Amino acid sequence: MARQETEYDVLVVGTGASGMSAAVTAAFKGLKVLVVEKAPVYGGTTARSGGWLWIPGTKLAEEQGIHEPAGAARTYLQHEATTHFDASRVDAFIENGPKAIQFFTENTCVQFDMPPIFPDYHAEAPGGQPGGRSMVTRPFDARELGRRVEQLAPPVPELTVFGMMLGSGKELWHFLRAFKSFESFWFVAKRFARHLLDVVQHGRGMTLTNGNALAGRLAKAAMDLNIPVWLSSPVNKLIVEEGRVVGATVVREGSPVEIRVRRGVVLACGGFPFDVERRKQLFPHAPTGREHFTPSPPLNTGDGLRLGESVGGWVDPTIPNAAAWCPTSVSKRSDGSEGVMPHFIDRAKPGVIAVTKNGRRFGNEALSYHDFVQNLVKACEGTGDVTCWLVCDHAHLREYGMGAAAPFPLPIGKHLKSGYLKCGNSIEELARVLNVPAEPLKEEIDIFNRDALTGVDTKFAKGSTAYNRYQGDSLVKPNPCMAPIVQGPFYAIKVVVGEIGTFAGLATNASCQVLTQDKQTVKGLYAVGNDAASVMGGNYPGAGITLGPAVTFGYVVGQQLANEEANK
Repeated sequence: MARQETEYDVLVVGTGASGMSAAVTAAFKGLKVLVVEKAPVYGGTTARSGGWLWIPGTKLAEEQGIHEPAGAARTYLQHEATTHFDASRVDAFIENGPKAIQFFTENTCVQFDMPPIFPDYHAEAPGGQPGGRSMVTRPFDARELGRRVEQLAPPVPELTVFGMMLGSGKELWHFLRAFKSFESFWFVAKRFARHLLDVVQHGRGMTLTNGNALAGRLAKAAMDLNIPVWLSSPVNKLIVEEGRVVGATVVREGSPVEIRVRRGVVLACGGFPFDVERRKQLFPHAPTGREHFTPSPPLNTGDGLRLGESVGGWVDPTIPNAAAWCPTSVSKRSDGSEGVMPHFIDRAKPGVIAVTKNGRRFGNEALSYHDFVQNLVKACEGTGDVTCWLVCDHAHLREYGMGAAAPFPLPIGKHLKSGYLKCGNSIEELARVLNVPAEPLKEEIDIFNRDALTGVDTKFAKGSTAYNRYQGDSLVKPNPCMAPIVQGPFYAIKVVVGEIGTFAGLATNASCQVLTQDKQTVKGLYAVGNDAASVMGGNYPGAGITLGPAVTFGYVVGQQLANEEANK
């Protein structure tokens, strides 16, 4: 039998960006908030992410001199969301996004930086913009967390260098050019020195970047407001009385604890990336639910969705894409475990192509990860093998790296030995190693090489969009996404389908209240982050379209819960 705990105003389930944003906003407004987390660490998917947020019309953009046309963001999202455009939720996002950023930057340690140029993924579409909507979390000194830093979820190991997190903006640029300019070499040398000193003094790096910085900053904001966070404390049941969710049963230290709430319960459990049954239902490429590989936290098993459904909530199975698709590759770590490497930007670099098992290219390699996977799934339809190979030559691999194989001077021997990185001294030999037909592969490379000289990809227009070019190498002419593949040995990495978060979630209204299938509210229950259906309608318009709505709607929920009249 569950023991009774002190009553709270709000119970938040999950410590990712959406849950912590809701908790911080509600606590700042004077509410008594409890946050519980299933995992023994906090941060959720956010801690593993790039830390980018997509929010139009912010003060940060204005400070960069970017003033986008009125209505452009709504037009863009209507174009992107197609059949699942929810006008009321989109309007709430556009209205509250800038307010959320202003609230956090003015009242907490949660801070952001915005590059003047980071194009929307479909910048050429109606309402798309060349910049001013994607911002990244500012690096954070982990020492401000005190002992709590030991409980912060780590980043994806494959996205670190000797355990050091790299900022995904200018910092990454310097690392890729460390042996091309003294300025970059000096920057990298200082960054390494600082990291090594932190490891000696603290046992880990103390400069948090990307999603780890966002998770750390939100944790510090919660600490400053004295919000209790219970780790290793899953919720196994919602409590309903007189048609309203009034609390939940939380398992803490092995015993059930009954938590009562005066205002509401917020589900922010990170979606369902490791729910095999729901993957089987909603992922076309995974007929058994197991043909899928994700860098998301293993404990994100769909708890929030099941809790919502248990009290009448509804998950829409018709969303065009049930997840934010991402091409991934699977490597062996030194401890024998599998590492899942997301391929965000390497595909856009100049001397790399992607081919299926028939040796043929199937699309523009420089498209967003979400679009790339959709093309891959379509190309492999009916084959029972939704995979492809990224192919490059020696010069490209040592210049840019590919997947988990880092550029020079880091060694690649372990990846060759493990079989993660395939190699052949000629295209024909590589084809034999990959078990793909040599002639089609050689023909594709010959066409690509000829096109690289003119800068026009005659097959799939690689490098033709603003986003393509942004992810390429601006120093390469005439097309920053194309260079001949000519210098052996030649390399390839097998790519499989994964995601960086799920899109199919509980139906909610503009106030984040959970809805039944007939659009009635489940009183006292809210869903945010990946537990709520994506406001993007199952598509991926730009960098940060998961965390942008996560922080925004977390803020919306906090404001809603603090409004006593709205909670009667």
